[in-house]
Amino acid sequence: NIFVDRTQRRLAIAVWAAGFSAGAALGPLLGGVLLEHFHWGSVFLLAVPVLVLMLALTPLCVPESRDPSPGAVDIASIVLSIATMLPVVYAIKNLANDGAWLSTVAGAAVGIAAGWLFTRRQLSRSNPMLDVRLFAVRPFTGAVLVNLLAIFSLVGFLYFVSQHLQLVLGLSPLQAGLVLLPGLAVTTIAGLLAVPLVRRIQPHLVVSVALLLSATAYWMVASSADGSAGWLMLAFAVLGAGVGASETLSNDLILSSVPAAKAGAASAVSETAYEVGSVFGTALLGSILVASYRNSVELPAGLSPEQIAAAGETLGGAINTAAELPSRTADALLASAFHAFDSGVSVTAGIAAVLMLAAAWLAFRTLRRG
Repeated sequence: NIFVDRTQRRLAIAVWAAGFSAGAALGPLLGGVLLEHFHWGSVFLLAVPVLVLMLALTPLCVPESRDPSPGAVDIASIVLSIATMLPVVYAIKNLANDGAWLSTVAGAAVGIAAGWLFTRRQLSRSNPMLDVRLFAVRPFTGAVLVNLLAIFSLVGFLYFVSQHLQLVLGLSPLQAGLVLLPGLAVTTIAGLLAVPLVRRIQPHLVVSVALLLSATAYWMVASSADGSAGWLMLAFAVLGAGVGASETLSNDLILSSVPAAKAGAASAVSETAYEVGSVFGTALLGSILVASYRNSVELPAGLSPEQIAAAGETLGGAINTAAELPSRTADALLASAFHAFDSGVSVTAGIAAVLMLAAAWLAFRTLRRG
């Protein structure tokens, strides 16, 4: 409704995507400052100044836009969407914790059944909460899937890299945030440069190459021998170049591949894909990382049952347990825990690299004009 010119819209989306990336990189940085100087609960106050500004400036700066024929609030669809997500996430986490297979299968089955009912309900309504009919448009479907896979992998990367920087390398929260800061700048620049670039090169080629850059970044992490701060900074910068360009153009393609009257519905689907990718990226890749750690860590002799449980559960638990042990036993525990954690990081980063290769192929096949 505001940016009817395609070039202007792409630039606006580039700025919007840069805002998302800025939040992802600045969040740990500002959170680190607060954690070093204030109570841990202070991190929840980060959003307050932003929300105050938004509430004050949005009515003044953003033109009003209303659906001429809005549908009623669909409580049943809301319940079904929650019933789809929660059981599946539970099943993933339960599987990672070596939970009962019956609970895992039951959770997954409930989620899948609820998702099927949700889809059926959306197709049967003239004004659905989420217009799944848009997935009949191939470029729209391809762009949404590319978005989902990219966010899935990115959130998983941020999940394990923050732990590696602080727990393995011993950086403070502020120092860990500073390591990620160059990647933020690269993400912003790549998103803005993608706008003039697609005037000369077809978008599907730019998106595909950007996703290959992301795959390269994940491979850099997966193949790293020591995971130094400098290497991770470089990898995140390469990842930022890929994410900045691919997110900008895929979001533009989502909006431009459907009629103008469906732009709001397309935007809702795009945002839903972002949230689903974030949730499942954290749940699935995080669970794989934890499961890999538990299977690989070797605990030294002489630990109490409580110490065995804590050290064998997570890297943080191993570090806390090591503080209670004699130096030789503590060193052996930490060496094993760090190796087990980094082995899990290699697995999850490798999965992310494969997903980006699949996303690049998907973008090349589905986002082509004509």
